[in-house]
Amino acid sequence: MIRLLAVALLLAVLHVAADAHELRPGFLEIRQTGAATYDIRFKVPARGDMRLGLHVRLPAECAEMAPTRSERSGAALVEHSAVRCPDGLADREVSIDGLSGTFTDVVVRVESEDGAVQAARLTPDSPSFTVEAAPTWVETARTYFVLGVEHILLGIDHLLFVLALLLLVRDVWMLVKVITAFTVAHSITLAVAALGWAQIPQAPVEAVIALSIMFVAAEVVRQTGPESDLTKRMPWLVAFAFGLLHGLGFGGALKEIGLPQSDVPLALLTFNLGVEAGQLLFVFTVVGASTLVRRALSLDRAWLRTAVGYGIGSLAAVWFVQRVALFL
Repeated sequence: MIRLLAVALLLAVLHVAADAHELRPGFLEIRQTGAATYDIRFKVPARGDMRLGLHVRLPAECAEMAPTRSERSGAALVEHSAVRCPDGLADREVSIDGLSGTFTDVVVRVESEDGAVQAARLTPDSPSFTVEAAPTWVETARTYFVLGVEHILLGIDHLLFVLALLLLVRDVWMLVKVITAFTVAHSITLAVAALGWAQIPQAPVEAVIALSIMFVAAEVVRQTGPESDLTKRMPWLVAFAFGLLHGLGFGGALKEIGLPQSDVPLALLTFNLGVEAGQLLFVFTVVGASTLVRRALSLDRAWLRTAVGYGIGSLAAVWFVQRVALFL
């Protein structure tokens, strides 16, 4: 009975995780095109034909220069508009109406006429921000670090891949090498993708990421394989290979957010450090939680590993089918 309850709890958690992954953060881009004119692009999360009730609120004196245009983009609705604000937006407040009634966030990117970029993250508890006339490097570093932490902690697929690696490797020293290999690999492709040096469609990348999770989950389940198996002998090599792939996913997200032209190295570095901080936090949490669960429920380690492996693989299979359907 305890084992059945554990499996039911696992499936419930994974179901919630799948739903959470479906609802991506919104993205608001404000680009200054003149002394008092701005182009606005607002990407609103949507499910089917239903969009979240989120709307951009600018200062009262701002007026639209043309009707708003809308288009579908995957699981989101993208709205384009152009506005004129006689006094500009510097030192003025911009907010997202309706955000406080949701469970999602909105990432904001403001680009001034001289190329300076301000990034911010709006949450249900903090749905507004003040546009800065001259963003400082400290603010840029803090913002991109937080965005990196948030991206990895909200990226359920990336976390499940790391979890599968934890289940696959039992030796502490080998685990260090595996995590290091994964880190080095995705740092490389994160920079390549974010800087635009490689133009790879994001939808196929997301589908193959789901496939990589299925592969590692299958390796977790078949732990009784021969010792000469490459995954057992050199799991760090598998982690490095798939880390290159996951880095493209991280880089795609960072490219969408945008990099400040004056602080590209700083933003890239701090975003990557944020990803690593979130990843390490997840690893320590999983190790501690798994120990407590096994002791509290007296679960067999091998059985628990197999059950979690099946759960991760099943969820990844669903994601793979869903993501392939988006670009076929």
